[in-house]
Amino acid sequence: MSNKSIKAIKGTFDILPSETPLWTHIEEVSRKTFEQYGFEEMRTPVFEATELFVRSIGEVTDIVQKEMYTFTDPGERSLTLRPEGTAPVVRAYLEHRIHVNQPFVKYYYIGPMFRRERPQAGRTRQFHQVGVEAIGSDSPGVDVETIALAYRLFVQLGIDDVSIRLNSVGCKPCKENYSGLLRKFLKPRISELCNDCKQRIDRNVFRVLDCKETACRKVVAEAPSILDSLCKPCSEHFDEVCKLLENIDVPVNIDPRLVRGLDYYTRTVFELNHSALGAKDAVGAGGRYDNLIEEMGGPAKPAIGFAIGLERTIMILKKKGADKVSSDKDKVYLISLGQYAFELNFKLLEKLRRCGINASMDPEPRSTKAQMRAADRIGAAIAIIRGDREIEEGVVMLRDMRKGNEDTIRKDNVIDKLLEKLQGEN
Repeated sequence: MSNKSIKAIKGTFDILPSETPLWTHIEEVSRKTFEQYGFEEMRTPVFEATELFVRSIGEVTDIVQKEMYTFTDPGERSLTLRPEGTAPVVRAYLEHRIHVNQPFVKYYYIGPMFRRERPQAGRTRQFHQVGVEAIGSDSPGVDVETIALAYRLFVQLGIDDVSIRLNSVGCKPCKENYSGLLRKFLKPRISELCNDCKQRIDRNVFRVLDCKETACRKVVAEAPSILDSLCKPCSEHFDEVCKLLENIDVPVNIDPRLVRGLDYYTRTVFELNHSALGAKDAVGAGGRYDNLIEEMGGPAKPAIGFAIGLERTIMILKKKGADKVSSDKDKVYLISLGQYAFELNFKLLEKLRRCGINASMDPEPRSTKAQMRAADRIGAAIAIIRGDREIEEGVVMLRDMRKGNEDTIRKDNVIDKLLEKLQGEN
Protein backbone atom coordinates (compact mmCIF):
# COMPACT_ATOMS: atom_id res chain seq x y z
CA MET A 1 0.00 0.00 0.00
CA SER A 2 1.32 3.46 -0.91
CA ASN A 3 2.39 5.77 1.92
CA LYS A 4 1.49 8.80 -0.17
CA SER A 5 -1.03 10.98 1.65
CA ILE A 6 -4.55 11.26 0.27
CA LYS A 7 -5.73 14.79 -0.43
CA ALA A 8 -9.04 16.42 -1.39
CA ILE A 9 -9.96 15.97 -5.05
CA LYS A 10 -8.88 18.83 -7.33
CA GLY A 11 -11.57 21.47 -7.41
CA THR A 12 -12.97 20.58 -3.97
CA PHE A 13 -12.07 21.94 -0.56
CA ASP A 14 -12.67 21.38 3.13
CA ILE A 15 -14.63 23.84 5.23
CA LEU A 16 -12.81 23.79 8.56
CA PRO A 17 -14.38 24.59 11.95
CA SER A 18 -12.78 28.06 11.93
CA GLU A 19 -14.69 28.82 8.70
CA THR A 20 -18.04 27.14 9.32
CA PRO A 21 -19.55 29.99 11.41
CA LEU A 22 -19.53 32.24 8.32
CA TRP A 23 -21.08 29.52 6.16
CA THR A 24 -23.72 28.83 8.79
CA HIS A 25 -24.42 32.56 9.11
CA ILE A 26 -25.04 32.92 5.35
CA GLU A 27 -27.29 29.87 5.32
CA GLU A 28 -29.30 31.10 8.31
CA VAL A 29 -29.71 34.61 6.86
CA SER A 30 -30.78 33.03 3.55
CA ARG A 31 -33.39 30.83 5.22
CA LYS A 32 -34.78 33.71 7.27
CA THR A 33 -34.95 36.06 4.27
CA PHE A 34 -36.46 33.46 1.94
CA GLU A 35 -39.12 32.57 4.49
CA GLN A 36 -39.96 36.25 5.03
CA TYR A 37 -40.86 36.28 1.33
CA GLY A 38 -43.04 33.17 1.69
CA PHE A 39 -40.67 30.56 0.25
CA GLU A 40 -40.51 27.02 1.68
CA GLU A 41 -37.45 24.79 1.70
CA MET A 42 -37.16 21.83 -0.66
CA ARG A 43 -34.32 19.29 -0.51
CA THR A 44 -33.57 17.10 -3.51
CA PRO A 45 -30.96 14.34 -4.11
CA VAL A 46 -27.46 15.35 -5.18
CA PHE A 47 -27.65 13.02 -8.18
CA GLU A 48 -30.40 12.53 -10.75
CA ALA A 49 -31.03 10.73 -14.03
CA THR A 50 -28.73 12.27 -16.64
CA GLU A 51 -31.70 12.79 -18.97
CA LEU A 52 -33.14 15.35 -16.56
CA PHE A 53 -30.28 17.78 -17.16
CA VAL A 54 -29.93 17.03 -20.89
CA ARG A 55 -33.62 17.87 -21.38
CA SER A 56 -33.73 20.90 -19.09
CA ILE A 57 -30.36 22.62 -19.53
CA GLY A 58 -29.95 21.86 -23.23
CA GLU A 59 -27.92 19.23 -25.07
CA VAL A 60 -25.63 21.75 -26.79
CA THR A 61 -24.75 23.78 -23.68
CA ASP A 62 -21.24 23.74 -22.22
CA ILE A 63 -22.61 22.32 -18.97
CA VAL A 64 -24.03 19.20 -20.61
CA GLN A 65 -21.26 18.71 -23.16
CA LYS A 66 -18.22 19.44 -21.01
CA GLU A 67 -18.92 19.94 -17.33
CA MET A 68 -21.28 17.33 -15.89
CA TYR A 69 -20.10 14.54 -13.60
CA THR A 70 -21.90 11.60 -15.20
CA PHE A 71 -21.48 7.92 -14.35
CA THR A 72 -23.19 4.59 -14.94
CA ASP A 73 -24.41 2.72 -11.86
CA PRO A 74 -24.45 -1.10 -11.50
CA GLY A 75 -27.98 -1.09 -12.94
CA GLU A 76 -26.67 0.46 -16.18
CA ARG A 77 -28.46 3.73 -15.48
CA SER A 78 -26.77 6.98 -16.45
CA LEU A 79 -26.68 9.27 -13.41
CA THR A 80 -25.32 12.79 -12.97
CA LEU A 81 -24.32 14.85 -9.94
CA ARG A 82 -26.57 17.88 -10.09
CA PRO A 83 -24.87 20.82 -11.84
CA GLU A 84 -27.68 23.24 -10.90
CA GLY A 85 -30.75 23.37 -8.68
CA THR A 86 -33.73 24.27 -10.86
CA ALA A 87 -34.18 21.00 -12.77
CA PRO A 88 -34.28 18.82 -9.60
CA VAL A 89 -36.90 21.11 -8.03
CA VAL A 90 -39.03 20.94 -11.19
CA ARG A 91 -38.64 17.15 -11.31
CA ALA A 92 -39.83 16.86 -7.69
CA TYR A 93 -42.67 19.31 -8.37
CA LEU A 94 -43.94 17.11 -11.20
CA GLU A 95 -43.20 13.72 -9.64
CA HIS A 96 -45.22 14.55 -6.54
CA ARG A 97 -47.99 16.18 -8.59
CA ILE A 98 -47.83 19.33 -6.49
CA HIS A 99 -49.42 21.32 -9.32
CA VAL A 100 -52.70 19.41 -8.90
CA ASN A 101 -53.57 21.04 -5.57
CA GLN A 102 -51.31 24.08 -5.47
CA PRO A 103 -51.53 26.42 -8.46
CA PHE A 104 -48.71 28.66 -7.21
CA VAL A 105 -45.76 27.57 -5.07
CA LYS A 106 -42.50 29.12 -3.88
CA TYR A 107 -39.51 26.98 -2.91
CA TYR A 108 -35.93 27.57 -1.86
CA TYR A 109 -32.94 25.25 -1.67
CA ILE A 110 -29.46 25.25 -0.15
CA GLY A 111 -26.76 22.76 -1.06
CA PRO A 112 -23.79 21.59 -3.14
CA MET A 113 -23.68 21.47 -6.95
CA PHE A 114 -21.07 19.86 -9.19
CA ARG A 115 -19.43 20.92 -12.46
CA ARG A 116 -16.11 19.83 -13.93
CA GLU A 117 -14.78 23.31 -14.62
CA ARG A 118 -11.22 24.59 -14.47
CA PRO A 119 -10.72 25.44 -10.76
CA GLN A 120 -10.03 29.10 -10.04
CA ALA A 121 -10.91 31.71 -7.45
CA GLY A 122 -14.61 31.47 -6.67
CA ARG A 123 -15.14 28.60 -9.11
CA THR A 124 -14.77 25.06 -7.81
CA ARG A 125 -15.92 21.64 -8.97
CA GLN A 126 -18.07 21.13 -5.92
CA PHE A 127 -19.67 24.48 -5.17
CA HIS A 128 -22.57 25.62 -3.05
CA GLN A 129 -25.67 27.59 -3.90
CA VAL A 130 -28.76 29.04 -2.32
CA GLY A 131 -31.65 29.55 -4.71
CA VAL A 132 -35.38 29.97 -5.14
CA GLU A 133 -38.06 28.89 -7.60
CA ALA A 134 -41.53 30.47 -7.90
CA ILE A 135 -43.80 28.25 -10.02
CA GLY A 136 -47.26 28.95 -11.40
CA SER A 137 -47.49 32.62 -12.38
CA ASP A 138 -46.27 34.76 -15.29
CA SER A 139 -47.09 38.02 -13.50
CA PRO A 140 -44.38 40.71 -13.74
CA GLY A 141 -44.94 41.15 -10.00
CA VAL A 142 -43.47 37.70 -9.37
CA ASP A 143 -40.39 38.64 -11.40
CA VAL A 144 -40.00 41.79 -9.33
CA GLU A 145 -40.50 39.98 -6.02
CA THR A 146 -37.85 37.42 -7.01
CA ILE A 147 -35.31 40.06 -8.04
CA ALA A 148 -36.07 42.11 -4.92
CA LEU A 149 -35.54 39.00 -2.79
CA ALA A 150 -32.08 38.41 -4.27
CA TYR A 151 -31.17 42.05 -3.68
CA ARG A 152 -32.56 41.99 -0.14
CA LEU A 153 -30.56 38.88 0.72
CA PHE A 154 -27.30 40.62 -0.13
CA VAL A 155 -28.31 43.68 1.87
CA GLN A 156 -29.07 41.44 4.85
CA LEU A 157 -25.61 39.90 4.50
CA GLY A 158 -24.00 43.36 4.58
CA ILE A 159 -23.38 43.57 0.82
CA ASP A 160 -25.44 46.62 -0.12
CA ASP A 161 -23.35 47.55 -3.17
CA VAL A 162 -24.24 44.59 -5.38
CA SER A 163 -25.34 45.63 -8.89
CA ILE A 164 -28.11 44.02 -10.94
CA ARG A 165 -28.06 43.61 -14.72
CA LEU A 166 -31.48 43.06 -16.26
CA ASN A 167 -32.72 41.99 -19.69
CA SER A 168 -35.50 40.14 -21.46
CA VAL A 169 -34.78 37.33 -23.94
CA GLY A 170 -38.44 37.14 -24.91
CA CYS A 171 -40.56 34.10 -25.67
CA LYS A 172 -39.68 31.30 -28.12
CA PRO A 173 -40.71 33.24 -31.28
CA CYS A 174 -38.78 36.29 -30.04
CA LYS A 175 -35.68 34.17 -29.45
CA GLU A 176 -35.96 32.48 -32.83
CA ASN A 177 -36.35 35.81 -34.60
CA TYR A 178 -33.38 37.33 -32.78
CA SER A 179 -31.25 34.22 -33.34
CA GLY A 180 -31.56 34.76 -37.08
CA LEU A 181 -30.60 38.42 -36.79
CA LEU A 182 -27.65 37.60 -34.55
CA ARG A 183 -26.30 34.90 -36.89
CA LYS A 184 -26.61 37.29 -39.81
CA PHE A 185 -24.59 39.87 -37.87
CA LEU A 186 -21.92 37.45 -36.62
CA LYS A 187 -21.11 35.36 -39.68
CA PRO A 188 -19.27 38.15 -41.56
CA ARG A 189 -17.14 38.62 -38.41
CA ILE A 190 -16.61 34.96 -37.56
CA SER A 191 -12.83 35.27 -37.86
CA GLU A 192 -12.85 37.68 -34.90
CA LEU A 193 -14.50 35.16 -32.55
CA CYS A 194 -12.90 32.55 -30.31
CA ASN A 195 -12.97 28.92 -31.46
CA ASP A 196 -15.86 28.03 -29.16
CA CYS A 197 -18.01 30.89 -30.43
CA LYS A 198 -17.29 29.99 -34.04
CA GLN A 199 -19.10 26.71 -33.34
CA ARG A 200 -21.79 28.35 -31.22
CA ILE A 201 -23.05 30.45 -34.14
CA ASP A 202 -24.82 27.44 -35.63
CA ARG A 203 -25.35 25.35 -32.48
CA ASN A 204 -26.47 27.91 -29.88
CA VAL A 205 -25.89 31.47 -31.03
CA PHE A 206 -27.14 33.00 -27.74
CA ARG A 207 -24.05 31.61 -26.03
CA VAL A 208 -21.87 34.00 -28.06
CA LEU A 209 -23.42 36.89 -26.13
CA ASP A 210 -22.36 35.24 -22.86
CA CYS A 211 -18.72 34.61 -23.88
CA LYS A 212 -16.13 36.23 -21.59
CA GLU A 213 -13.34 36.37 -24.20
CA THR A 214 -12.29 39.98 -24.87
CA ALA A 215 -12.47 39.66 -28.67
CA CYS A 216 -15.96 38.17 -28.56
CA ARG A 217 -17.19 40.81 -26.12
CA LYS A 218 -15.93 43.50 -28.48
CA VAL A 219 -17.85 41.99 -31.40
CA VAL A 220 -21.15 41.49 -29.55
CA ALA A 221 -21.01 45.05 -28.20
CA GLU A 222 -22.02 46.10 -31.73
CA ALA A 223 -24.67 43.39 -32.17
CA PRO A 224 -28.36 44.29 -32.53
CA SER A 225 -30.31 44.51 -29.27
CA ILE A 226 -32.70 41.69 -28.44
CA LEU A 227 -35.04 44.25 -26.90
CA ASP A 228 -35.79 45.45 -30.43
CA SER A 229 -36.92 41.91 -31.35
CA LEU A 230 -39.44 41.42 -28.54
CA CYS A 231 -43.07 40.81 -29.46
CA LYS A 232 -45.65 43.16 -27.95
CA PRO A 233 -46.62 40.93 -24.96
CA CYS A 234 -42.96 40.34 -24.05
CA SER A 235 -42.13 44.02 -24.45
CA GLU A 236 -45.06 45.03 -22.24
CA HIS A 237 -44.09 42.40 -19.66
CA PHE A 238 -40.53 43.74 -19.49
CA ASP A 239 -41.72 47.35 -19.26
CA GLU A 240 -43.91 46.44 -16.29
CA VAL A 241 -41.03 44.63 -14.58
CA CYS A 242 -38.84 47.73 -14.94
CA LYS A 243 -41.62 50.00 -13.70
CA LEU A 244 -42.34 47.91 -10.59
CA LEU A 245 -38.64 47.62 -9.73
CA GLU A 246 -38.35 51.39 -9.87
CA ASN A 247 -41.41 51.72 -7.63
CA ILE A 248 -39.79 49.69 -4.85
CA ASP A 249 -36.33 51.26 -5.23
CA VAL A 250 -34.45 48.18 -6.41
CA PRO A 251 -31.65 49.55 -8.63
CA VAL A 252 -31.08 47.73 -11.94
CA ASN A 253 -29.08 48.32 -15.11
CA ILE A 254 -30.71 47.33 -18.39
CA ASP A 255 -28.24 45.26 -20.42
CA PRO A 256 -29.57 43.99 -23.79
CA ARG A 257 -26.47 41.76 -24.16
CA LEU A 258 -27.28 39.77 -21.02
CA VAL A 259 -28.31 36.15 -21.61
CA ARG A 260 -28.07 33.11 -19.39
CA GLY A 261 -26.07 29.95 -20.00
CA LEU A 262 -29.07 27.61 -19.79
CA ASP A 263 -31.42 27.05 -22.72
CA TYR A 264 -34.61 27.08 -20.67
CA TYR A 265 -34.67 30.82 -19.91
CA THR A 266 -37.45 33.01 -21.37
CA ARG A 267 -38.38 36.66 -20.90
CA THR A 268 -36.80 38.17 -17.75
CA VAL A 269 -33.17 37.32 -17.05
CA PHE A 270 -30.93 39.00 -14.49
CA GLU A 271 -27.46 38.79 -13.00
CA LEU A 272 -26.03 40.07 -9.72
CA ASN A 273 -22.48 41.40 -9.85
CA HIS A 274 -19.87 42.77 -7.47
CA SER A 275 -16.60 44.55 -8.28
CA ALA A 276 -14.71 42.66 -5.56
CA LEU A 277 -14.77 39.56 -7.78
CA GLY A 278 -12.75 41.12 -10.58
CA ALA A 279 -13.47 40.59 -14.28
CA LYS A 280 -15.72 37.57 -13.68
CA ASP A 281 -17.91 39.43 -11.25
CA ALA A 282 -21.18 37.45 -11.24
CA VAL A 283 -22.22 36.27 -7.78
CA GLY A 284 -25.74 35.17 -8.68
CA ALA A 285 -28.18 34.98 -11.58
CA GLY A 286 -31.64 33.90 -12.56
CA GLY A 287 -34.62 34.36 -14.81
CA ARG A 288 -37.90 33.03 -16.15
CA TYR A 289 -38.34 29.54 -17.56
CA ASP A 290 -41.96 29.56 -18.68
CA ASN A 291 -41.73 26.51 -20.98
CA LEU A 292 -39.51 24.17 -18.98
CA ILE A 293 -42.19 22.43 -16.93
CA GLU A 294 -44.30 21.66 -19.99
CA GLU A 295 -41.22 20.46 -21.89
CA MET A 296 -40.50 18.06 -19.03
CA GLY A 297 -43.92 16.46 -19.38
CA GLY A 298 -45.94 18.61 -17.00
CA PRO A 299 -48.69 21.18 -17.48
CA ALA A 300 -47.98 24.64 -18.88
CA LYS A 301 -46.69 26.39 -15.76
CA PRO A 302 -44.63 29.59 -15.96
CA ALA A 303 -41.84 29.96 -13.40
CA ILE A 304 -38.90 32.09 -12.33
CA GLY A 305 -35.94 31.61 -10.01
CA PHE A 306 -32.37 32.47 -9.17
CA ALA A 307 -29.25 30.95 -7.61
CA ILE A 308 -26.45 32.61 -5.65
CA GLY A 309 -22.97 31.15 -5.22
CA LEU A 310 -21.86 30.89 -1.61
CA GLU A 311 -18.13 30.69 -2.39
CA ARG A 312 -18.32 33.96 -4.30
CA THR A 313 -20.46 35.58 -1.62
CA ILE A 314 -17.80 34.68 0.94
CA MET A 315 -15.09 36.14 -1.32
CA ILE A 316 -16.98 39.45 -1.33
CA LEU A 317 -17.46 39.44 2.44
CA LYS A 318 -13.75 38.79 2.94
CA LYS A 319 -12.77 41.58 0.54
CA LYS A 320 -15.10 43.93 2.46
CA GLY A 321 -13.71 42.75 5.82
CA ALA A 322 -17.20 41.63 6.83
CA ASP A 323 -16.46 37.92 7.23
CA LYS A 324 -16.07 37.83 11.03
CA VAL A 325 -19.13 36.20 12.53
CA SER A 326 -19.57 35.76 16.27
CA SER A 327 -21.43 32.77 17.65
CA ASP A 328 -24.90 33.46 18.98
CA LYS A 329 -24.28 30.90 21.75
CA ASP A 330 -21.90 31.85 24.55
CA LYS A 331 -19.55 29.00 25.33
CA VAL A 332 -18.54 27.78 28.76
CA TYR A 333 -15.27 25.95 29.42
CA LEU A 334 -14.62 23.83 32.52
CA ILE A 335 -11.05 23.89 33.85
CA SER A 336 -9.96 21.09 36.19
CA LEU A 337 -6.99 21.43 38.57
CA GLY A 338 -6.41 17.78 39.38
CA GLN A 339 -7.99 14.38 38.79
CA TYR A 340 -10.79 14.65 41.35
CA ALA A 341 -11.74 18.11 40.05
CA PHE A 342 -11.77 16.60 36.54
CA GLU A 343 -14.25 13.91 37.64
CA LEU A 344 -16.55 16.46 39.32
CA ASN A 345 -16.37 18.77 36.31
CA PHE A 346 -17.15 15.91 33.96
CA LYS A 347 -20.39 15.33 35.87
CA LEU A 348 -21.18 19.07 35.84
CA LEU A 349 -20.43 19.21 32.10
CA GLU A 350 -23.35 16.92 31.28
CA LYS A 351 -25.69 18.87 33.58
CA LEU A 352 -24.81 22.12 31.81
CA ARG A 353 -25.46 20.61 28.41
CA ARG A 354 -28.84 19.28 29.52
CA CYS A 355 -29.72 22.84 30.53
CA GLY A 356 -28.97 24.01 27.00
CA ILE A 357 -25.58 25.55 27.79
CA ASN A 358 -22.83 25.23 25.16
CA ALA A 359 -20.13 23.67 27.38
CA SER A 360 -16.78 21.95 26.81
CA MET A 361 -13.76 20.78 28.77
CA ASP A 362 -10.37 19.26 28.18
CA PRO A 363 -10.44 15.46 27.75
CA GLU A 364 -7.73 15.17 30.44
CA PRO A 365 -6.59 17.40 33.33
CA ARG A 366 -3.66 19.24 31.69
CA SER A 367 -1.91 22.31 33.12
CA THR A 368 -4.01 25.33 33.99
CA LYS A 369 -2.27 27.40 31.31
CA ALA A 370 -2.99 24.77 28.61
CA GLN A 371 -6.67 24.62 29.59
CA MET A 372 -6.98 28.43 29.61
CA ARG A 373 -5.48 28.53 26.11
CA ALA A 374 -8.08 25.97 25.01
CA ALA A 375 -10.85 28.13 26.48
CA ASP A 376 -9.52 31.15 24.58
CA ARG A 377 -9.22 29.16 21.36
CA ILE A 378 -12.92 28.22 21.30
CA GLY A 379 -13.98 31.75 22.28
CA ALA A 380 -15.41 30.80 25.67
CA ALA A 381 -17.33 33.55 27.44
CA ILE A 382 -16.97 32.00 30.90
CA ALA A 383 -14.53 29.54 32.43
CA ILE A 384 -15.52 27.40 35.43
CA ILE A 385 -12.40 26.69 37.46
CA ARG A 386 -12.24 24.03 40.15
CA GLY A 387 -9.28 22.69 42.14
CA ASP A 388 -8.56 21.26 45.59
CA ARG A 389 -9.35 24.52 47.39
CA GLU A 390 -12.69 24.95 45.62
CA ILE A 391 -13.61 21.32 46.29
CA GLU A 392 -12.80 21.68 50.00
CA GLU A 393 -14.88 24.85 50.29
CA GLY A 394 -17.76 23.52 48.16
CA VAL A 395 -17.45 26.29 45.55
CA VAL A 396 -16.37 26.88 41.96
CA MET A 397 -14.77 29.94 40.41
CA LEU A 398 -16.49 31.65 37.46
CA ARG A 399 -14.08 33.67 35.34
CA ASP A 400 -15.47 36.14 32.79
CA MET A 401 -13.11 35.55 29.86
CA ARG A 402 -14.00 38.87 28.23
CA LYS A 403 -13.84 41.18 31.23
CA GLY A 404 -11.27 39.26 33.28
CA ASN A 405 -13.17 39.40 36.59
CA GLU A 406 -13.88 36.34 38.76
CA ASP A 407 -16.72 35.30 41.11
CA THR A 408 -16.75 32.50 43.66
CA ILE A 409 -20.06 30.60 43.59
CA ARG A 410 -21.44 27.82 45.78
CA LYS A 411 -21.33 24.62 43.69
CA ASP A 412 -25.06 24.02 44.18
CA ASN A 413 -25.84 27.44 42.68
CA VAL A 414 -23.49 27.31 39.71
CA ILE A 415 -26.08 26.47 37.03
CA ASP A 416 -28.53 29.19 38.12
CA LYS A 417 -25.73 31.76 38.37
CA LEU A 418 -24.31 30.73 35.02
CA LEU A 419 -27.67 31.02 33.27
CA GLU A 420 -28.19 34.42 34.90
CA LYS A 421 -24.82 35.70 33.67
CA LEU A 422 -25.25 34.38 30.14
CA GLN A 423 -28.79 35.74 29.80
CA GLY A 424 -27.63 39.09 31.17
CA GLU A 425 -24.95 39.35 28.47
CA ASN A 426 -27.47 38.58 25.74
